[in-house]
Amino acid sequence: MFSLTPARSAVLLALADTFIPPLPDGSPPGSAGVSLEKLEAAIREQPEGAQAEFGQLLDLLEKPVLGLTWFGPLKPFRKLDAEQREHLLQSWATSKLPQLRKGFNALRKLCVLLYYGGSMAEMPAAWGFVGYPGPDEKPVDSPKPIHTLHPTEDTVYECDVLIIGSGAGGGVVAGELAEAGFDVLVIEKGPYCHGCDFTQREVDMLGTLYDAKGTLSTQDGSIGILAGSCLGGGTTVNWAGAFRTPDYVLQEWAREHAAPHFTTLEFKESINAVARTIGVNTNYARHNGQNQALWDGSTKLGQEVKLIPRNEKGLTDSDAHFRSLGYTSLGDAHGIKQGTLNTYLLTAFEHGARILADTKVDRVTISQGRATGAVAVHTTADGRQIPINVKARRVVVAGGAIQTPALLLRSGLKHPHLGRHLHLHPTVVVGARYPHAMNSWHGPSMSVVNDTYTMLHGTNFGAKLETPPTHPGLLSMVLPWLSGRQHHELLRDASHLGSFIVLTRDRDGGRVSIDKNGAPLIDYTLSEFDRANMLEGVRAAAQIHVAAGAEKVYLPHGTLPTLLTKDGVLQNPDVLDGLPHLSWKSNQFGLYSAHQMSTCRMGGDAATHPLKLNGETVEVQNLFVADGSAFPACSGVNPMLTIMALAHFTAQGLKAGRPVAAQAAAMP
Repeated sequence: MFSLTPARSAVLLALADTFIPPLPDGSPPGSAGVSLEKLEAAIREQPEGAQAEFGQLLDLLEKPVLGLTWFGPLKPFRKLDAEQREHLLQSWATSKLPQLRKGFNALRKLCVLLYYGGSMAEMPAAWGFVGYPGPDEKPVDSPKPIHTLHPTEDTVYECDVLIIGSGAGGGVVAGELAEAGFDVLVIEKGPYCHGCDFTQREVDMLGTLYDAKGTLSTQDGSIGILAGSCLGGGTTVNWAGAFRTPDYVLQEWAREHAAPHFTTLEFKESINAVARTIGVNTNYARHNGQNQALWDGSTKLGQEVKLIPRNEKGLTDSDAHFRSLGYTSLGDAHGIKQGTLNTYLLTAFEHGARILADTKVDRVTISQGRATGAVAVHTTADGRQIPINVKARRVVVAGGAIQTPALLLRSGLKHPHLGRHLHLHPTVVVGARYPHAMNSWHGPSMSVVNDTYTMLHGTNFGAKLETPPTHPGLLSMVLPWLSGRQHHELLRDASHLGSFIVLTRDRDGGRVSIDKNGAPLIDYTLSEFDRANMLEGVRAAAQIHVAAGAEKVYLPHGTLPTLLTKDGVLQNPDVLDGLPHLSWKSNQFGLYSAHQMSTCRMGGDAATHPLKLNGETVEVQNLFVADGSAFPACSGVNPMLTIMALAHFTAQGLKAGRPVAAQAAAMP
């Protein structure tokens, strides 16, 4: 396991001061705001190989041979002067060696996230210098409506249905089956947070609510992956967008994957049912600065824009509600967002379902070709590890498209397509500086969408233009770093920045496998086809920024190509024209994913699809999957509502199956 020795700690503090140098106006240096304790905890969340690699990187920085990596003096990092340290990092950022680019970006992302995303108590100066107010005061504490299990010794549970995961998939199945009278046990790897547990401070909440403490990434480090890992899963941290699956996607799934149920009235009824339960609506039409810019710029260019349906209720036009909406990707402290935490899981609990949080499932148990339960470990509040055994008549896995295939592979499943076809909706950010304050950290993270570019060149593939959360920690990772001063000053302008995301429906996928310890390994390379579609979206986003009145547009490449405007007219179009001709290798640009899908895809051909159309695995009876990993291909939109609908549809099949008593009699 990775550990921070005194030498490694000293190197990291020196790196932090190079990435975030002190400026003459008194802003504190990086070492004043980077928590080494939190950095170490984040590294320990990585697979064993990645931990070892990070340790080797820090050890290299302590050796004179470091000079060979940038043709500089043969001195350790801490023996270099400030200018030399910066030159070294600049050299790594643009190196032809992918290992050096990976090392640079790993160090950069950790340092700037911990500095700018630190809590107000730790770094009030850093937030003050970027004009970031931080979340409102803590809400009044209230009792948790769900009472979770808290085992203190080795425990065996028995149930009709074990559900592993509590997000858009597992939460819906739990609510549906518990209400129908099944004895349900839900196991969730992450914690149960409610109300004032959601501090809405970036580093704290990323560490609490997201898989790998918000630092999940592909093996080459080029794609940062945000995946919920808490009670309610992705629905707890989703940006509240509740998109219906486009008809052309459902028709494609039905046609190309022999899955006709996606175009049936029954599946549409499942979509309608979950939309009603989570309160999907477009009643709230107040936009923040960047959503208004997307609306205005698109409209000026003659492009259609729409309001994004959102699963929120009880909103007013008050400034307090408007401000709070910007923080719900870090947990909704006020109960406005209707994820499974406030809907299906609550229904499940009220109908007798037992819920066990802070519990990692090691493997599903299988006997004579049937799932019989699971083996897990519960972590108590004081850090003790409690073995858990579950005996179940059916098992539903809903851990998301990264963790679900990893669990099935650990459990001995061997389908050749299990873990393959990973789709990520790879996303880049196109930022812009506006003459007026945007304060885009307030208001809905996403309330406007431009679908003009979703079906490019006669295909079902292209890009959606939306907006992201813009809190300074995540913003600091997205904005390219050319020098400490340049990056620091760019963040100072955060209140005037507006950002659009280009969300690409990727045709060509990646893979999830496991290491020797069973931890998931993620491999994904953006194909030329998908990159071309992404760059068309980038061009469109830049033009919309210009039309909306931006002064500068920052294109999403590590060299920070910048567009300049005057009176709404682009002054250097050659920079935009040259974008496709830049090098787009791993870690030369920032790529992110908040949507992971299709690693256990369902379909009518058992040879190429690990799941039957009812969600049951083709290899093991009574073992079902109900999450985004079951998608035949990616949805092309935020997948929350589609996952919930598929889980609802799968749950109806489970209800209609053999009675539980008959299942029990058939068990060996």
